[in-house]
Amino acid sequence: MKDDKLLQHDPLSEADLILRDDFYGRGPAAAPAKKGGQARPTHYKVICISMYTRDIEELEAKVHELKRRGWTKANKSHLIRLALAQLDLDKLPTPRQ
Repeated sequence: MKDDKLLQHDPLSEADLILRDDFYGRGPAAAPAKKGGQARPTHYKVICISMYTRDIEELEAKVHELKRRGWTKANKSHLIRLALAQLDLDKLPTPRQ
């Protein structure tokens, strides 16, 4: 095989480092700075939740309707935050078990 087709660096040689940093995550003290030396924002976190496809379609339809009504910056996160702000736990019925 020609030398120009060989990898100059074996990415698997650092498997422990890759797993520690990228898969298991860095600790809060080791969070890397963004370009320009700025730290990552701490006032929010990116999360992943699962929803039924019908619920996602309803959420997206409501976002679309908000945008139609002039809420130009509306998005799914914004709508979920609005719903959470209006949720009164004391008014929810007791679940059947």
